[in-house]
Amino acid sequence: MNQYSMIIQWSKEDQLFLVTIPEFSHLVIMPCTHGRTRAEAIENGEEVIEMYLEAWKAEGESIPQPNILPIVS
Repeated sequence: MNQYSMIIQWSKEDQLFLVTIPEFSHLVIMPCTHGRTRAEAIENGEEVIEMYLEAWKAEGESIPQPNILPIVS
């Protein structure tokens, strides 16, 4: 499981759940994928994250770091 963020939003116009990956927004056109259901959108988002990470690694590109939300106690 990766540590990258995903924002899942319903698009009334498209009748789909759209997936945005905040850490990739400056490198990739967003939204980057979608799904007919939330579960499908999440699954597709995970696949896209892995695809980009593998491609960037193979090309020797720098890989964006995941945003980590600190836990405040």
